[in-house]
Amino acid sequence: MVRIEVDENEDQVSTPPKPSSSHFKYDEGFETASDGELGGSDDDDHHRQRHQETEEQNHHSQSDQQEEQVFSRNDIDDELNQKALAQANDAKLEGNQFYSSGQFEEALSKYELALQLAPEMTSSVEICSTCHSNRAICYLKMGKYEETVKECTKALELNPSYIKALLRRGEAHEKLEHFEEAIADMKKILDLDPSNDQARKSIHRLEPLAEEKREKMKEEMIGKLKEMGNSLLGRFGMSVDNFKAVKDPNTGSYSVSFQR
Repeated sequence: MVRIEVDENEDQVSTPPKPSSSHFKYDEGFETASDGELGGSDDDDHHRQRHQETEEQNHHSQSDQQEEQVFSRNDIDDELNQKALAQANDAKLEGNQFYSSGQFEEALSKYELALQLAPEMTSSVEICSTCHSNRAICYLKMGKYEETVKECTKALELNPSYIKALLRRGEAHEKLEHFEEAIADMKKILDLDPSNDQARKSIHRLEPLAEEKREKMKEEMIGKLKEMGNSLLGRFGMSVDNFKAVKDPNTGSYSVSFQR
């Protein structure tokens, strides 16, 4: 048996005598240093792999839990939105009943409630635009034409192709003698629906009114200019009647001549 002795003073290892080749023999279970190191490395790799697998499992478990929480919140939000949308629709239907019975103030309140209940989501656009248009017809029946125009405009901001809102706004514009604006709304309807006879008839009826209003406004403007001119020329003993505009038949331009 080989024995290694450690010197306590020198802290050095004494080298044992080299055994003769004739007497030295390997034990059958002998493990070299290199073999031992390889064995230890396999164990470490095995533990590291198990540890990594455990961490990955924990990570996946946490991710799954987070996804479940997100899905759960989304499901709750969807359920609340659908409930709010149903309540808004109920309020709109109640408003329709009040309108049918001629209770316009009550109908306005129900339509407003529906607008407040409607959640901010794409599926709410239709009910919101409808409620604004329905509020507009209530104001139209009550003779509040400015409010009618405002509500129709809100409905059209949500749904630009809403023909009923265009018709109601056009009618309100006509009541306000905004003939040009009313014609513009009717033309938009024809762009959306070329077969709409109501819009075509309205344009035919409104165009002479619009022309008459333009002429009237022109005369009023000329009258105001004359008054202003006379107030200035009167200081010099003259008036605008002393000036006459003559049209050149060749060029179509005007020249102004002074007459006493």
